[in-house]
Amino acid sequence: MKSVKSLVVPYLDGISRQSSHEKLLSAMDDVPDHNVEEVSWPAFPYRPHVRFKLAHASDCLLLSYLVREKHVRAFYTNTNDPVYKDSCVEFFLSFDTRHYYNLEFNCAGTGLIGYGDSDLEKRRRLPKELIETVKAIPSVPVKEALTAEMRWGLLLVIPFSVFDTHAITGFGGMRCTGNFYKCGDELPIPHFLSWNRIDHPTPNFHLPQFFGDLVFQ
Repeated sequence: MKSVKSLVVPYLDGISRQSSHEKLLSAMDDVPDHNVEEVSWPAFPYRPHVRFKLAHASDCLLLSYLVREKHVRAFYTNTNDPVYKDSCVEFFLSFDTRHYYNLEFNCAGTGLIGYGDSDLEKRRRLPKELIETVKAIPSVPVKEALTAEMRWGLLLVIPFSVFDTHAITGFGGMRCTGNFYKCGDELPIPHFLSWNRIDHPTPNFHLPQFFGDLVFQ
C-alpha cells in the first residue's frame, strides 16, 4: 500500500505578486516548512538537506526552498532549458489527479514549466513569456563554515495565470495533489529526492499516482 502524505497550505493575507521582495520573504517566515527527503532509488543514495514552504495569496502561490548540498551548478540560463540537469527544485501540481503542471527551477531561478499527463511525448511546454511571469528570487550560494556543503535558497512567486488550462481565481478551500522534488541529473553526485515516496524501479518524477494531498486553507 502506497504512503500518501498530506499538506495543509496556509493563506497569506495582505500579500500579492506585486508585494516587495522584503515583504514576500518576511511573509514566508512563519509558514511551516517540510522535508524533501525520500530516496526512492537505492542506486542514487545521496540525500542533500532540502526543506520547502508552500503558501497561497490573493493572486499567487508562494513556494520557497532551502537546500544544502555538496555541489551547486546553474549551467542553464534560458527559459525551458533542461534545468533538471542543474541544482534543481521542482513542484508538480494536479487538479484532477491525472494531468499536472511540472514547475522546475534551477538555483539561479531559470525555469521550465509543462502540462499534460504522464505520457511525456504528449506533454506541452508553456510559452516562454508565461513562464517568465513567475518571479524567481534566488539567494547566492554560500559555503557552510563547518561542512563541505553549499547552502542556497529560492523563492518562487507563481501567478495563477501560469495554470493556463484552468481558470484559477483563488486556491482557498481547494484540494489538489502534488509532489516536491530535488534533483541534479548531471551533478557530480546525481540524486533524486521527493516529498512523497515513489514506488517505481527507476527515477521518474512524472507519476501522479504517487502525489501527496494538498489542502488549501
